[in-house]
Amino acid sequence: MASGYSSNALQAIAGTGAVPEPPAKLKLYSFWRSSCSQRVRIALNLKGLEYEYKPVNLLANEQKDPEFERLNPIKYVPALVDGDTVIADSFAILLYLEDMYPQHPLLPQDPQKRALNIQIASIVGSSIQPLQNYPVFNFIKDKLDSNEAVKWTQHHINRGFTALEKMLKGCDTTYATGNEIQLADVFLEPQIYGGIKRFGIDMSIYPILARLHEAYMEHPAFLDALPEKQPDAPSP
Repeated sequence: MASGYSSNALQAIAGTGAVPEPPAKLKLYSFWRSSCSQRVRIALNLKGLEYEYKPVNLLANEQKDPEFERLNPIKYVPALVDGDTVIADSFAILLYLEDMYPQHPLLPQDPQKRALNIQIASIVGSSIQPLQNYPVFNFIKDKLDSNEAVKWTQHHINRGFTALEKMLKGCDTTYATGNEIQLADVFLEPQIYGGIKRFGIDMSIYPILARLHEAYMEHPAFLDALPEKQPDAPSP
């Protein structure tokens, strides 16, 4: 399925100027509830890139299908296909999109802001999300129980959010590192959204992150990428 935006809307989100056309429609292998997939959906929307949505149901173990394993041997989502190029891992996909489709850049030129964006993305991508993904969550649930698995997840989300709140102390811009959406925001919102919706994280103790969440929820690129709006999301 293509992105839900019209061509004019995509251009408006990506900004003015010529938007290079991909050689063939991009394909995104995604799972509706995957925060890693959500990051990539947000970036594709921001850059005004239409794509075909290819669902991979993690709950039905479709990631173990040999066809998908050929695309991503570690059998995680997302995976992006751009012509003959296949990229797996959300961070790698986002960096690829930066190089190939530079409209609406996600990384600032200023070295300090650039480093801050990468640091925030790395905290979410390395120190929070992997500790709550399905293999880890299910392992703890099987060894102990689902309540302990939720407590484990909440502990690591809160630990990460505490660090991020300190890093963003004094932030008075619309988004995390400025008044334009950048890489940090693309990583932050799926984690915040999932923390609230899936794990009941109390955002009142993270006022900066809570304010950023409100800003993200007013932007069409983020709204279009929400889990419940994906074609493979369960019916309400």
